[in-house]
Amino acid sequence: MSKTILITGATDGIGLVTARKLRSDGHTLLLHGRNEAKLEAAKAGILDIPGSGDVLTFRADFSRLEEVARLVREVTSSVSELDVLINNAGILRTPNEVTEDGLDIRFVVNLLAPCLLTRGLLSVMSSDGRVVNLSSAAQAPVELQALEGRKRLSAMDAYAQSKLALTMWTRQTASELGPQGPAIIAVNPGSLLASKMVKEGFGVAGSDLGIGADILIRASLSEDFSQASGRYFDNDSGHFSDPHPDGLNDQKVSQLMDAIDGMLLKYS
Repeated sequence: MSKTILITGATDGIGLVTARKLRSDGHTLLLHGRNEAKLEAAKAGILDIPGSGDVLTFRADFSRLEEVARLVREVTSSVSELDVLINNAGILRTPNEVTEDGLDIRFVVNLLAPCLLTRGLLSVMSSDGRVVNLSSAAQAPVELQALEGRKRLSAMDAYAQSKLALTMWTRQTASELGPQGPAIIAVNPGSLLASKMVKEGFGVAGSDLGIGADILIRASLSEDFSQASGRYFDNDSGHFSDPHPDGLNDQKVSQLMDAIDGMLLKYS
């Protein structure tokens, strides 16, 4: 059955491979990217693959939360129902590590942007929809001072903290929504896959991106994940797993949720 699927960070890496794989099954694809030229190139390449679904593009810079809020408005005015949201966009290393608002870009792009986007799109998602949040095997205890821009971290520390934070947010939001909301699932697509991020961050070629794309598609569409809301799937081990212990600490999760809510309030 054809679905309407939004993939963030869809102009390269796992996001693009996922979109290309979904094309042949006739799904309507909503592609997000921050560069218009790369978006159009991605769209053209996907349209070359036989398929019947529409391909729409949306540009937004996830380091600027006002653009994420605009993206919400554009998507909700373009489609009446969204079946799947794949929050794939992410960042590790970049020359400009601090946003205009004085925040670490890893926390903004990897955590705050997908949280804001997901909340904004719930109005067009049904109870049988799915949100797939890209987590990582790299997870570290979240320092709220760093999240709020009051402490600077190394690129890898900020990345690992942002990924655990997104996993914690996934679990708590799924609990709050319950059966009325879409299933929200955190997925580590696989370590050291051949993405631009891995090549620039670790200097290695990496493994086949299809490994990550295949698990994102499974998490988005397969029956295996229909009752998995709030859970974390580790594709390195091939099964559902517990995240870092902090991800199961109710007090730390509550403190994190309060911090995120406060930071996103003006964009809601």
